[in-house]
Amino acid sequence: MKEEKTVTAIILVAGNSTRYGQNRNKNFEKINGKTVMSYSVKAFHENPYIDSLIIGVKENEMAMIQNILEQEKITKPIELVIGGKSRQETVYHCLQKTKADIVIIHDGARPAIKQEYINQCIESMEEVKGATIGVPSKDTIKITDKNNIVVQTTKRSNTWVIQTPQCFERKMLLQMHEKYKKEEVTDDCMLLEKNQIPVKILEGDYTNIKITTYEDINVIQEFMQKTLAKSNKM
Repeated sequence: MKEEKTVTAIILVAGNSTRYGQNRNKNFEKINGKTVMSYSVKAFHENPYIDSLIIGVKENEMAMIQNILEQEKITKPIELVIGGKSRQETVYHCLQKTKADIVIIHDGARPAIKQEYINQCIESMEEVKGATIGVPSKDTIKITDKNNIVVQTTKRSNTWVIQTPQCFERKMLLQMHEKYKKEEVTDDCMLLEKNQIPVKILEGDYTNIKITTYEDINVIQEFMQKTLAKSNKM
């Protein structure tokens, strides 16, 4: 970046993993011998832009996460922050623990994140106050009412599936969290949108999936094995 700014990565692992259906936190599942969250933490720890890391955790899982981190040989400052009842509350708690100029927020359950997307998010802060990785929708998306009756069909060429990381000016995002604390949002970009602050979508790729169901583990493991085999041949 043209102007040197401090950057904190916030990694979220405090979810309930309800849709995962295995009565355990999906971030602790192992892929090729390492936990899902380890891949996410390692990616941000290795990025040269990142100065420090904060992990949003459940209180009863803190000891387990500390053990995982000890195996990763973390050298950058890292802090575990107890999350709230929702993703929104957890991010807010984490934002209060850093004074960095920029925060980049990532789902711990997206272990295949690439360095180029982390870089692009952070570098985009030279021109916008909020940015997110996303991919163009492959399908036609329809919006329904509460009775599942279609009320609108989106234009596929303008429809995106949003991923993480998402990157923001910290002070501004903290203000938006405080302003809209009583309104439920599912990602941090929505807070900016509510205040008519432009959010830029940076095109990523479809391998940056979020592990949501148990079947996703096999998908991401196969992808990682192919990536490793490809790199070994180079």
